[in-house]
Amino acid sequence: MLTFASRMSNEVLLNLYENSSRLFQLADGITMSKPGHILLKNLHGSAPAFVISGIFNLSTTSQLNHLVICEDAETAAYLHNSIENLTKGLDIFYFPSSFKNNKSYRQLNSSHVMLRTEALTRWSAGGNKKMLVTYPEALFEKVVLPETLAGNMIRLKSGETINPDALMESLIGYGFERTDFVYEPGQFALRGGILDIYSFGNEKPYRVELFGNEVDSIRIFDPESQLSERRLMLVNIIPNIETHFETEKKVSLFEFLPDNTVIWMNDRRFIREKIEIQQKELQDFLESGAPKVIDAGEDAPEKKEITADDFISLSSFDEAARSRHLIEFGYPQSADGKASVIEFHTRPQPVFNRQFDRLIKDLEDWESKKFKIFLFAENPKQLERLHTIFEDLKSGIQFEPVATSIHEGFIDEDLRIVCYTDHQIFQRYHKYKVKQAYNKSKAITLRTLRELQPGDYVTHIDHGVGVFSGLQKMEVNGRVQEAVRILYKDSDILYVNINSLHKISKYTGRDGTVPKVSKLGSDAWQKLKEKTKTRVKEIAFDLIKLYAARKAQLGFAFSPDNYMQTELEASFIYEDTPDQSKSTADVKKDMESASPMDRLVCGDVGFGKTEVAIRAAFKACLDGKQAAVLVPTTILAFQHFKTFGDRLKEFPVTVDYVNRFKSTKEKKDTYQRLAEGKIDIIIGTHSILGKDVKFKDLGLLVIDEEQKFGVAHKEKIKTLRTNVDCLTLTATPIPRTLQFSLMGARDLSIINTAPPNRQPIQTELQVFNEDVIRDAVYYEIERGGQVFFIYNRIQGLKEMTGLLQELCPDISIGYAHGQMEGHELEERIMNFIDRKYDVLVCTNIVESGVDIPNVNTIIVNNAHQFGLSDLHQLRGRVGRSNRKAFCYLLAPSLATLPSDARKRLQTLEQHSDLGSGFQIAMRDLDIRGAGNMLGGEQSGFMVEMGFEMYQKILDEAIRELKRTSFKDLFKEEIARQEEEAQDCSIDTDQEILIPDDYVESITERLSLYTRLDNCETEEELIAFHKELEDRFGPVPETVEDLFDTVRIRKLAVELGFEKLIFKDKGVRLYFINRPDAKYFESETFRNLLDFIQKQTRQARLKQNGKLFMLVVSDIASIKILLEFLQRMHRSVKQTERQNVGETAKQ
Repeated sequence: MLTFASRMSNEVLLNLYENSSRLFQLADGITMSKPGHILLKNLHGSAPAFVISGIFNLSTTSQLNHLVICEDAETAAYLHNSIENLTKGLDIFYFPSSFKNNKSYRQLNSSHVMLRTEALTRWSAGGNKKMLVTYPEALFEKVVLPETLAGNMIRLKSGETINPDALMESLIGYGFERTDFVYEPGQFALRGGILDIYSFGNEKPYRVELFGNEVDSIRIFDPESQLSERRLMLVNIIPNIETHFETEKKVSLFEFLPDNTVIWMNDRRFIREKIEIQQKELQDFLESGAPKVIDAGEDAPEKKEITADDFISLSSFDEAARSRHLIEFGYPQSADGKASVIEFHTRPQPVFNRQFDRLIKDLEDWESKKFKIFLFAENPKQLERLHTIFEDLKSGIQFEPVATSIHEGFIDEDLRIVCYTDHQIFQRYHKYKVKQAYNKSKAITLRTLRELQPGDYVTHIDHGVGVFSGLQKMEVNGRVQEAVRILYKDSDILYVNINSLHKISKYTGRDGTVPKVSKLGSDAWQKLKEKTKTRVKEIAFDLIKLYAARKAQLGFAFSPDNYMQTELEASFIYEDTPDQSKSTADVKKDMESASPMDRLVCGDVGFGKTEVAIRAAFKACLDGKQAAVLVPTTILAFQHFKTFGDRLKEFPVTVDYVNRFKSTKEKKDTYQRLAEGKIDIIIGTHSILGKDVKFKDLGLLVIDEEQKFGVAHKEKIKTLRTNVDCLTLTATPIPRTLQFSLMGARDLSIINTAPPNRQPIQTELQVFNEDVIRDAVYYEIERGGQVFFIYNRIQGLKEMTGLLQELCPDISIGYAHGQMEGHELEERIMNFIDRKYDVLVCTNIVESGVDIPNVNTIIVNNAHQFGLSDLHQLRGRVGRSNRKAFCYLLAPSLATLPSDARKRLQTLEQHSDLGSGFQIAMRDLDIRGAGNMLGGEQSGFMVEMGFEMYQKILDEAIRELKRTSFKDLFKEEIARQEEEAQDCSIDTDQEILIPDDYVESITERLSLYTRLDNCETEEELIAFHKELEDRFGPVPETVEDLFDTVRIRKLAVELGFEKLIFKDKGVRLYFINRPDAKYFESETFRNLLDFIQKQTRQARLKQNGKLFMLVVSDIASIKILLEFLQRMHRSVKQTERQNVGETAKQ
């Protein structure tokens, strides 16, 4: 209902504007034939967006086009979003500058090039009622002539007949390149009858399906998943305007746009100054010999030739402004006397600092003056939230909800309306959306790390490490099959059937280490496996013992939530993300159960893990228990003390902290109050684990930033409290803990979604350059922020501070490092928090949790010397408030770095969005070779067998342990496993493979084989089948059989078969090869015998030495075999169910 009502209010509002006298006056002015100049005075907040939208929608002005020029890229993006939200118009374009940054006129930004191309193409097609929103830097570049553009397009239409060869030739002529798969503009791929093309004028690529020479269908598809999204009837394919037409004549944007275009300017004087600055910078750039781009990465598009003719001059800008209708809003100051003035009466939305009583009083004042109130929010939930808050505060304010976002609220006294936005009321950052072209770095990040290339090392679980050397076709009984070829020592070759791909994995050891290739048939690999298992078992034994002890012990079962808990949760300033609510619920459920909690909450930096901890600690206090929060650094202890104190100040809870800044006497006093139970929540570094610390009644232990504690401390924590609920928080889980939570030794909650209004941190890789540093520092200080400068060597810290002071003489700079005296360090940090310094130069002490909301730029010197999780943590220290944050990583030129440092920095630059912590940790496992996963000696094994294989062996070892030493603890789990075969190998002479003419690329074929082999459920198989059909066309028979073999393997395992041989129309199914296996006493086996005797004549049992098997005759194809097994499976499981039912009745 809410959205319908809000849609109505949006239209009501626009109607008010469209029917206002001022808009009629404005419309009359711009429909005259002689160019006029109009000033709009007193437009505040997002009022200009309403005025522009009103004019855009009026029927009298529908023959006009509009060009809106804002002062900078951000204002333009916000205005574009607001107008688009209000009018829902399709022909409203954001027109950015095509360069990556405004100092270099070479490096292009592919998303921007795409947006410019899209806009120019649509305008060049003619027609009216279009709008372009832009800013001076974008206006400064000239554009191609409309005729050139229209003449260089390739049009494709559904149902028409084309000549595919001629089409490919013209694509290559336009500078498109042919690839296996398209993932960035300017590529095309042909696979069978499917042609994928990524045009420069659209944010997603097109998939054209050909039937012979006829265009059967055209679809848009997503470059990441490569799956189609929706159908189109007609598409235009456009070359890259910025590079393809470098030699063509160019004109200014004003000349490109039709004569009936009205120009709107936000602040004419400022825009002129900006163009003047641009001219100066361009001149400097050309005089310095137009330097080449350094370190742009291999695929960054760039402009080859740069001349002054590619840009406009100030005089041509002035001329254009005189020759068209010009409307100035914002700060209209042109006092040439000739302009007509239209006066509005609006004022901006006041600031309420989240004080709802002030907001309500303000709204009640407007209501009493008979003003109509509209509240805007992108998320309808927020509007409901405001409604609830008003109800709770007993206020009867009637407001119209509008579920769309505008950038800034305002009050219009002429129309008697109040428009407020929710992000300003709650003081949240408001994000603008700009279409992004897809780029390669995103496409290949995590997928290719897993993909195999010939020459890669692989590990086979039964035969050890070898070298992957591609796929090979083999003939079996006159039929073709495909197998993976692996080379071993002494040029031995192992062919792995594509049904056993799950047995091999890519070798990931430490970077740059070359593994020892195994010898086929020797027992060295088996020995290594056994040795590893024994070691893993020793370590895992203790962990499982601890886990068992916790499971067996009775902890304290906390009581369910009461009203105070609800009140605390409702007072949280952000909205809970779904993950956060789930984590909170998980933690509470664990606390309410009788066995002690051991939960790991993984969430990215700033995703509200602390809030989960505060809620848990408060829950413990409500039941009269104490909570201890363990943090890695002194400063963090103080910060948490402030955070917990602020959140809980309205509630009857005492919070205190200990760290080395407190004197011995103060500490002693604190410990005494703790023992007496006068302190409910204690926060401290590892000193609170000491012998002399006694708790009256500890109920919950929270460990924050777990990755910072050493093994010894962790062990101490473990022995200390087997029966206390334990909650661990971490942002980048260190591989070791990640392992154990994935292994099931503790419970894991992941918070993966960012709070809706935290924006990504803009991350840039730069070479150490004084100008870059100076610009970054001044930019931040000018907007009232502060800067962290990380320099990780205590020796040169003072000198570095001096250097920065020389660069920025008028800025106060302080420095700090961990070896300072406690009180001195605290004083420095406190001074920085109190803004006595603008820049703090420090070692990476900030990475463990110093939260200073006002710091929104961090510069990391020698970034290549940091680990990935360190860099990620450091970056997470900025962007904690609702402003855009920047992170500059300074490192030597990428070409000179070792490969793992380069990978680290590029990974970080690619994952600038929040929520990438978990993926970064996974990637870090690959890079660091998962070094000390379970202690030092393990890393030796890791190097010998590779990380993924190590994981498989780890799993096996744990499973064996559960069967032997911990039989009683895992009774149910073992019983389940005993009755089933672990895996079933399939050997057949049927032709099952992906044919070359269906999928050409070998890597892609292998990747498809592996993915198919890893499909667990029928749903996954069906989805995968759909994907193949979509990407490569109708699925051939041999591939259908491949799908069925996966189904056959699953059924065979469930029925208790370990091996299946299908040759010459006969099938042999081998039972579990352990005569004493529990399987032969199981119901599954009994029902299976029953089926063979009563329901089929095709099958008979046979014994061959010790091997026991089922022989089935007359099976002509994979399909028939699948049907037979399905029939058997149904019968066996049905009988089982009936028996269970009868037992229940008795």
